[in-house]
Amino acid sequence: MHLINIQLDEEGFYMTVQPIALFGEAEKGDFKTAYYLKSLHDLAKLLGNPPKDSIGLYFAVQALLYKHELIFFRVKEEGFSLQDYFYGLKLLENQKEFEKITAFCLPGVGDVGVLDAASKLCFLYHSLMITSESDLYDYLTYYFRNN
Repeated sequence: MHLINIQLDEEGFYMTVQPIALFGEAEKGDFKTAYYLKSLHDLAKLLGNPPKDSIGLYFAVQALLYKHELIFFRVKEEGFSLQDYFYGLKLLENQKEFEKITAFCLPGVGDVGVLDAASKLCFLYHSLMITSESDLYDYLTYYFRNN
């Protein structure tokens, strides 16, 4: 799949594409692969249906409905396949295709190491981090509980 980072807006002006990086489980697709998605059709064709108790593809649907493009990384198990998260984050750290990534979406991830690595990328790209309320609470209170 070819990645582009420039497109025309409705008035014909060039604008930089600023995708959302999202990690989640999926029925189909390869692991350790960045899927660039622009539509619900792309999402369904490449990744299939969400597994039971998975929320990553639901975040993907919402982002696409709001006209955001996605860089989707399929993980074996949301929140637990740490090597899948670190691999994807390393790819995003070294990529040169996009000047900016709007947000890093890590639903179900409570691991402090993964969230720290994602936080560094948020700082690098001036991005937001999207996670669940309980995971954010765990992350913010981790250092307090362990000191």
